[in-house]
Amino acid sequence: MRKLSVFLALVCAFVGGAVPAATPAAAVGARAQAAPSFNGTVWAIAFRGDVVYVGGSFTAVTYRGRSFERRRLAALDARTGAVLRWQPAADGTVRALAVAGPAVYAAGDFDSISGQSRDAVARIDASTGRPTRFAHRVTGDVATLAVGNGRVYVGGSFSAVDGVTRRNVAAFSHSSGALDRSWRPSTGGRVRSLAVTRSRIYLGGEFHQVNGSRAADRLAAVHPATGSLVRGFRPHAPANVMDVAADARGVYTATGGPGGRAVGYSASGAIRWTHLFDGDVHTIAVMGGIAYVGGHFDRACRRTSTVRQLGCPGGYTARVKLAALDGRGRLTGWNPRANGTIGTHVLTTYPPRHRIAAGGAFTRIGGTGRERFALFN
Repeated sequence: MRKLSVFLALVCAFVGGAVPAATPAAAVGARAQAAPSFNGTVWAIAFRGDVVYVGGSFTAVTYRGRSFERRRLAALDARTGAVLRWQPAADGTVRALAVAGPAVYAAGDFDSISGQSRDAVARIDASTGRPTRFAHRVTGDVATLAVGNGRVYVGGSFSAVDGVTRRNVAAFSHSSGALDRSWRPSTGGRVRSLAVTRSRIYLGGEFHQVNGSRAADRLAAVHPATGSLVRGFRPHAPANVMDVAADARGVYTATGGPGGRAVGYSASGAIRWTHLFDGDVHTIAVMGGIAYVGGHFDRACRRTSTVRQLGCPGGYTARVKLAALDGRGRLTGWNPRANGTIGTHVLTTYPPRHRIAAGGAFTRIGGTGRERFALFN
């Protein structure tokens, strides 16, 4: 769904073709640091230096016994966990966040931010928390956004933006805020996630065609300036794509279906590896060659899987709501152990500080209270 890690991928994005793989870095620690508690689900996280912005359905944040009113948007000090003064108020759930310079972009189910009309998408000053002059009319729902190439890309289930036909994906100018009328791909179903590189915008979701082509099923790449389909990327996603990420090695997806999967693809869309879990994988984020995944699974296959495999011939091992895979899709020892029925909705990485944040509906990590938000480094 919706992450700054996607935006940061710009610095190491590939331009198609094979890219030599770097040596993977060590995984972050599995023990979550002390952090505030949220009284509702966390759906979105974005980093800006030592500030971490959080969005969701919460209305209050508690830190060291003190409660702060924060209506679906909050900012924390990533070093200490302290709640910062930044406090725009959304009147509906915030489902995606991204940061670009002094701007925090938000998308979700809201109609206003701090009393100002903002229909599903908004730009908020990263320091003051005030909504900026970025206001659009969306006919439908926006579930995800990503920033790059001078644009703000959004996806969801909608039919028009500002009265202009846009089927489930659209883009705005980062500088002017205007709808980009030259970027006009369309999909035949909901777009759940976007990932941005210099040469491609990856779309993941529940669609079965892009720009009329049925070769683009659940996962596709389009050009960042025009939205035309990248014909050289031909994946065959095994199930609905719930999240997508990209780095210099390729593309990664989190999927649902009968047993959730994390899947690694090459730049051409060939499957590099798959790893099967016993429940949906909701989110995936990549840092240092390691793919971090979250969802509502409780177990993972001990070995990598085939794309059609159901069950684990090599047996399962416990990985409750969180796990990590190396560059070949093999399970690593990272095992924070979240709880809850639904578990983890979002993972966001911040490579400059070697940090990763998790959000969702969990209330404990490794047996310690961590209500709906956790930070690892």
